Amino acid sequence: MRVLILRDLRLAIRAGGGFGLGLAFFLLVAVLVPLGVGPEPATLGRIAPGILWVGALLACLLTLDRMFALDREDGSLDLLATAPIPLEGVVAAKALAHWVTTGLPLALVSPGLGVLLNLPPGAMGWLVLSLMLGTPALSVIGAFGAALTVGLKRGGLLLSLLVLPLYVPTLIFGAEAVKRAATGGDAVTPVLLLSGITAGALAMLPFAAAAAIRVNLR
Repeated sequence: MRVLILRDLRLAIRAGGGFGLGLAFFLLVAVLVPLGVGPEPATLGRIAPGILWVGALLACLLTLDRMFALDREDGSLDLLATAPIPLEGVVAAKALAHWVTTGLPLALVSPGLGVLLNLPPGAMGWLVLSLMLGTPALSVIGAFGAALTVGLKRGGLLLSLLVLPLYVPTLIFGAEAVKRAATGGDAVTPVLLLSGITAGALAMLPFAAAAAIRVNLR
């Protein structure tokens, strides 16, 4: 699994697809929103939690179709399916590599974008925490969607339609945690619910994704 994770990290960084594309999209969202809604600090501060979380969600979504499709095209996925490691472990490794190249950078740069959107300083830590806890769920859910559509040519649109409804609970509780922290409310409860979603996704979806890949490889 370690070799597979390092391989995916090298490919993502070398091609710039996972590491650069998602981060650039996240930055563009945070820069363009003030141009669209106006520079008023109060307005930006009020909508910042939702904008940052929607931007992170869409940035993760951009790179999902690469997770298994390239391996399917060059035959690597067939080799991985017959490798000594379980296919569930392969899914978990590829989801982890996706998170390291997409979700983790988004969480690390989010405080700077929070400043740009006038997010209150007291909410910065909760923003990073919610993204650190929530983006792994986005990667694992995305791995499940990518596994379902790996046998389809140009299945990117279908992948988005399948995955976006599953992203909704993570988006709601992630944005709610930051919103409550920004307004002085209790952010612990939505963070705990966000952690529960991530734990449930990590526990179940690698098995579902592996089953979907086996069906697509027959």
